[in-house]
Amino acid sequence: MITVVGTGTGATPAEDIVAGAELVVGGRRHLDAVRLPDGAETVVLGALAPALDTIEEYVAKDRPVVVLASGDPGFFGIVRALAERFGPELLDVRPGVSSVATAFARLGLTWDDAVVVSAHGRDPRTAVNVCRAHPKVAVLTGPGAGPAELGAALRDSRRALVVASALGDPQRERVERVTPAEAAARDWGTAVSVVLCLDPERALGAVRTVAGPAPGPAGWALDEADFAHRDSMITKFEVRALALARLGPRLGDLVWDVGAGSGSVAVECARLGAAAVAVEKAPDGVERIRANAAAHGVDVHVVHGTAPDALADLADDPDAVFVGGGGRELPAIVGACARRARRTVVVAMAALDRVPAAREALTSAGFSCDGVLLQSSRLAPLPGDVTRLAATNPVFLLWGTRTPLSHEGVAQ
Repeated sequence: MITVVGTGTGATPAEDIVAGAELVVGGRRHLDAVRLPDGAETVVLGALAPALDTIEEYVAKDRPVVVLASGDPGFFGIVRALAERFGPELLDVRPGVSSVATAFARLGLTWDDAVVVSAHGRDPRTAVNVCRAHPKVAVLTGPGAGPAELGAALRDSRRALVVASALGDPQRERVERVTPAEAAARDWGTAVSVVLCLDPERALGAVRTVAGPAPGPAGWALDEADFAHRDSMITKFEVRALALARLGPRLGDLVWDVGAGSGSVAVECARLGAAAVAVEKAPDGVERIRANAAAHGVDVHVVHGTAPDALADLADDPDAVFVGGGGRELPAIVGACARRARRTVVVAMAALDRVPAAREALTSAGFSCDGVLLQSSRLAPLPGDVTRLAATNPVFLLWGTRTPLSHEGVAQ
């Protein structure tokens, strides 16, 4: 049997459990915090594979093993690796209180509506994009993905960061609320337990039935009337429906909406859980996008500038890009987007003579390319309680998907 004990704030003292162990495994600070039985072998956790091999030797001889971990070891913890190797039936898990629960408790906030993401030993871009998109996020940090790195990536956001360090240690525990810029400017050391990223205006949240991220929208490809727009200059819902299907926005993704106009595509991507950036050259368009995002209760980062030049100021490469404007600069814009997009680029064009150049820009960047001409007719009333079909302007939708080999050189 392997007994897995969560230590730290709120945990049951492990002394009695450890007393009967012949092998005790844990981080150095966990081992130093308990009285180890005489004659017991200890393994300081570093690389996981050697520790699992040693545990296997003891399990094979039916010798008792205790594994010490932080907080709740079943929450982004060692229970997964142990269960995969030895089977859950061999585990006796004694959870403590997770650092996430403790940090929110220190603030007097519920966390059933929080999104929890781990950046420990992982690419931090997912955590950053989740923080951009959601009002209440807990980030489990690690080397290269701590408060300073999160703060630097979130400088332009409206978020507040709460850095919780050494939770459960009466002498060393600190819970500090800082701006992203303040977080970026400090050396936080190695004692950080968790970082909370909060939208101050929405931190309390609403009463929930399902924990975790808010449920996705019941529908998408919203009617044009659901957005403020100028002179019908908006991506029509039929086009938007297929564009969203090809963009595939999801939790942890970053999507650019270039030549955003009303921002309808960016807003819909944000409603589906992605972090969204809208690039728009018209000042009134910038304000319109912000108003549409606020009306739909999502965060869209709006950049006032003209593509392709404005794209150079966007630090993070997107997973997907929608290009809805561009005029004569369209090939250069598509090319700039294709050089940075990790997964796909979708281009909407009313002028068919621009299709070949846009297609060439995608294929030259290593994308496989496909497209369709969308023509739709909507039901429209006529006098006398009859209905006709009213044709909308045809739009050519082109999409490029990055092939695996062409992904080399794109930031991971």
